[in-house]
Amino acid sequence: MKFDVSSTALLSHLQSVGKVISSKNSLPILDSFLFSLEKNKLIITASDSETRMMTSVDVLNVEGKGVFAVSAKMLLDPLKELPEQPLTFDINDDNLEIFIHFQNGKYNFIGQKGDTYPQQKPLKETAISLSLDAQLLLNGISRSFFATGDDELRPVMNGIYFDIQPESLTFVASDGHKLVRLCNLSVQSSERASFILPKKPASLLKTVLSKETEEVKITFDENSAHFQCTNFEMVCRLVEGRYPNYNNVIPKENPFKVIIDRVSFLAALKRVSVFSNPASSLVKLQLKEDLMIVSAQDIDFSTSAEEKIICQYANNELSIGFKATYLIEILLNINAAEVVLELADPSRAGLIVPLENEANEDLLMLQMPMMLND
Repeated sequence: MKFDVSSTALLSHLQSVGKVISSKNSLPILDSFLFSLEKNKLIITASDSETRMMTSVDVLNVEGKGVFAVSAKMLLDPLKELPEQPLTFDINDDNLEIFIHFQNGKYNFIGQKGDTYPQQKPLKETAISLSLDAQLLLNGISRSFFATGDDELRPVMNGIYFDIQPESLTFVASDGHKLVRLCNLSVQSSERASFILPKKPASLLKTVLSKETEEVKITFDENSAHFQCTNFEMVCRLVEGRYPNYNNVIPKENPFKVIIDRVSFLAALKRVSVFSNPASSLVKLQLKEDLMIVSAQDIDFSTSAEEKIICQYANNELSIGFKATYLIEILLNINAAEVVLELADPSRAGLIVPLENEANEDLLMLQMPMMLND
C-alpha cells in the first residue's frame, strides 16, 4: 500500500478521534489507530472498547488497499512537530513495515494487523433514529454537562439524559445538588424515547461538534448510540438504568421571585466567594426590597466580604445560602442578560431561569440550598 497525505490534515483528524484512546486499555491494540485505505479515502478509527470514533481524510496517489494499525503515540508525537507538508506512506503488505517519507527525512516502524482490532457490534433492528442540527446538539450538551454526577453508586446520574418527546427534546443532567433541564421545542420525533449519554462520549462530542455545521443523525437502541455527521462517526455504549423522574424534584410553587442582572450577579459572586470557607464555598443571599446583599465569611481565618446589588424584588425579607461554585457554574451556562431566581424558603431548592428564553428553548436550572449558621 502507498498513499500521500497532508501532514496537518492527518494530524487534525488524528487529534479529533485520538481523545477516545484510554491511557489504560484492556487490549494492547487499542493503543493504536486503525487505518483502512479504500480508493482516495483513509478511514481512521480510535476506540477504548466502550466508545469508538471514526473519521476520514482525503489521500492522493493511492496504490493498493488494506487495513493496518499504528501506535497512536508513534504517530501523534512527531506529527505535532512537523510543519505543513505532504507525507508519503509506504506500507509493506507482507510484514507491515511502514515508511513515512517527508521533505527532509523519514520514519520507519512496524505496524500491526488490522484484523485483530475489535469490531463494532451493529445496532438492533428496533433502533430509533433522530436527526438534529449539530449546533443544537452541541448547545444542549455544553450547557448541561457541568451538572452531571460522579457517583459510582448511582451511574445513571453520571451522564446526560436525552428525553425525546414527539414535540421536543429535553437535555437533563443532575448530580443531586444541581440540575439542568434544557427543553428544545424545534426537534420533532415520531415517537417517545430516551437514553443516557455517558460523560466521556459527551465530552468528545463537545470537541468535534464545534466544527460541524450540518445535521447529526442519532441512532440508538437500549445499549448503544451511533452519532453520524459530515466529518466523523461515533458509537458509544449507553449508561444502563432508569433515570429518575426529574420533573418531580422541580418545585412548582416558589412565591419569592428576584429579577437580577446576570453579569453583575456573577461578578459579585466571584469576588465575594474568595472570602468564603474553601471547604463549603458558602455564600449568603439576603433579599430586601429591590436589593440583594451577597456575603461570605471564613471564621477560621477571620475573613469576610459583602456586596450589594440592585434587583427587582418586592416580597418579604429572605436569607438563603448557596454553594458559590455551583451558582457561578449555573450563571455561566445561561446566556440571558437578566435571570430570575425563584425561591420558597431557605430549605427548599431554588430555581434560576433566564428572564427571556432563546427561540424554541425552555431552560431551567435548579440548585439545592445550604444551611446558614446564623
